[in-house]
Amino acid sequence: MPAKRRTFVSLFGVLLLVLTAACTSTSKDGIDRSEAASVAKGFAAAMSKKDASAASKLTDKPAEAKKLLAAVFKALPAKKVSFSVATAPSGKSSASVSFKASWDFGNKQVWAYNVPATLKAGKDGDWDVIWSPADVHPALTADTTLSYDKVAPAGPTFTDSAGQPLMSEQTVDVVQVDPTQVTDPAGTSSALAGVLNQFDPTITADSIAAQLAASPTKVVAIVTLRSADADPVLGALQQIAGVSISIQNRLLTVDSAMNSPVFTGLKAFSDKEVKAHQGWRVSLVDAKGATGSVLAEGGLETLPNIQTTMEPAIQSAAQLAIEKLPEQAAIVALRPSTGAVLAVAQNDAANAEGPIALTGQYPPGSTFKIVTSTAIISAGVATADSIEPCPGTATIEGRTIPNENKFDLGQIPFHTAFAQSCNTTMAALASKLPGDALHNTALGCGIGVDYTTPGLTTLTGKVPVTTNAAEQVESAIGQGSVVVSPFGLALCAASVVTGQTPTPDLIVGQPATADQKPAPMPAAVLPALRSMMTEVVTSGTAKQLKNISGLAGKTGTAQFGDGTHSHGWFVATYKDLAFAVLLVGADSSTPAVNVAGDFLKPILNAIPG
Repeated sequence: MPAKRRTFVSLFGVLLLVLTAACTSTSKDGIDRSEAASVAKGFAAAMSKKDASAASKLTDKPAEAKKLLAAVFKALPAKKVSFSVATAPSGKSSASVSFKASWDFGNKQVWAYNVPATLKAGKDGDWDVIWSPADVHPALTADTTLSYDKVAPAGPTFTDSAGQPLMSEQTVDVVQVDPTQVTDPAGTSSALAGVLNQFDPTITADSIAAQLAASPTKVVAIVTLRSADADPVLGALQQIAGVSISIQNRLLTVDSAMNSPVFTGLKAFSDKEVKAHQGWRVSLVDAKGATGSVLAEGGLETLPNIQTTMEPAIQSAAQLAIEKLPEQAAIVALRPSTGAVLAVAQNDAANAEGPIALTGQYPPGSTFKIVTSTAIISAGVATADSIEPCPGTATIEGRTIPNENKFDLGQIPFHTAFAQSCNTTMAALASKLPGDALHNTALGCGIGVDYTTPGLTTLTGKVPVTTNAAEQVESAIGQGSVVVSPFGLALCAASVVTGQTPTPDLIVGQPATADQKPAPMPAAVLPALRSMMTEVVTSGTAKQLKNISGLAGKTGTAQFGDGTHSHGWFVATYKDLAFAVLLVGADSSTPAVNVAGDFLKPILNAIPG
C-alpha cells in the first residue's frame, strides 16, 4: 500500500462507509471505490473540526485549499461547524458527493445548506476531493471569501406620555474634512467656519484649524447637521477643498428645539436595545473587500415603539423659562402620584457642565428645611405652632448662624420661622436631634437613595450622619456636607405630596429599583409640613407667586466655595406636579422663584390633580 494510503487509513479508517455492492471491492481497473467514501467522510470530519490543514490534505490542491479554508474559518466565527456526507459518492474513477453543511453562530443563528463536490481517483488508486472554493459553498469563488456580520435593526422610536413621537432615527449629514486634501488649511478653516458658525457659534476658523492640525492624516468630523439644516448649505460646502458629507442615521428628537439630558439616557437605552436584537448576515466579499451577495441572514427584528413619561408641553415650558439665563440653570419636574419624569431642562451653560439636573451635587441651603422641619416635629422638639425665637444671629455649639441679612423676627410660631426661612430657629432646634435624624428623614423622601432607572442616570444626594452638634447645625440649614441634585429635591417634594417616595420612571412599564427601602416620611407630620410649604408662597419668601393658588414650596440660598457666593433654589408642588429649580451662583433664591413662575404659568391648566 502506498504511503499516502497508509496515512489516510490511519486517520480515517474508523469512518469507512459501506457502499453498494458494486463499489465495495477493487474493480478490474484496480481502483478501490470504497476509498471515495472514506475520503468524503474524512473531508467532512476535518471541516467539522475547522481543521484547514487536515481538510486540505484530502484535496488535489492542498496549498490552495488550506489558504482559502483558513481564511473562511477565520471570517466565520461559528461556535460549531458540522459537515456530513448527505449523498454517498457514486461513479467510477470520478465520483459525485453531496455534503450537508451547518454553521452555528450561537443564539439560534444557524446557516445550513448542501454542497456538491467531486472526488477523483489518481493512477495510484488514491482518491482526492477535486478542490474548488465551491466545496465550501456553491457561490464561493477563487476571487471571493465570506464574511459574517451583525446587522443592527433600526433604532426604536421613543414616544411621549401621549404616544406621540419624541425621538426617532433620522438622516443626518456629517460634515467632515480630509486634511490630506487641503492645501490651504487657513483658507479652508475660514471658509468652513463661515458656513457652519450659524449652526454652532463655537465653530470658528481657529477651532477648525486646531482640529485639522491635531489630525493631519485622518478625516476630521466638524459637525453633524440634520438634513433639513444641511440641505441649504450643501452647495457652499461642496466648493470647499477637502470637505465631504457622510450621510448617517442618528436617534434625534422629532422637535429640533427640544433639549434635555434625558435624551442622552434614551440614546444609551436605544443602543442597548439595538444590540440585544441584532440580526446576522453571511455575505460574499470580493478581493477589494467590498461586500457582495448575501448568502444567508436572519434574526433581524423591527423594534417596537417605546413610550416615555415625558410631557413636551412641560419640557418646553421648562426650557423657555431658563434658556436665556447667563448662569447654569436646571429644572426637574415629576408627577408625585406615579413618579413619572415629566421634564428635565438645562440651559446651554448647564449643558456645558454636564447633566447637573440629574446628577449634580449642590448644597441645598434652606430647601433642606423641609427635611429638618420634618425631623424636628417628628421628634417632638417643636410643633408647627410652638413659639420659637428667631434672632438675627445665634451662636450654637460654637458655630455662629446668621439669617439672611441678619433679619430678626423675635418670638414667632415655628411655621412662620419656616416660611420666613429663619436659619437661627432651625439650627437651634436641630441641635437637639440625634446625629442620624436628618440622615434618616432625608432617606424617607428619597434623598440618599440610589435609583437604577431604565434610560436615566441619577444621583439624589447625600446626607451624612453627623458626629457632633456643630455638624448637625450646618446640616440643618442645608450646608456642611449635605448635597442634593435638582432631581433629588424634586423627588423629596413629591414625597411630601404622596406621603411616600414615588418610584421614579422614564420608560413606561419599567420603573426604577432602589438600593434600599427606608421608612417613609412620618404621616402625622405631613399635614403641617404641607401647610408650612403653602405659607412660604402665600406670605413667606416666595410670596411673589401667591397668585398661583395651590402652590406650595420652599426657597433656598446655599453658600459654596469661600462663602461669598450662593446658589439659588426653589422646590415646589402644585397639584400633581413636583419640581425643583436650581440657578448656580445666582446669590439669591429670588431669581429661582421668578423662574418657577415663568415655568408654571403657561402650563397651569395642563397639570392634573
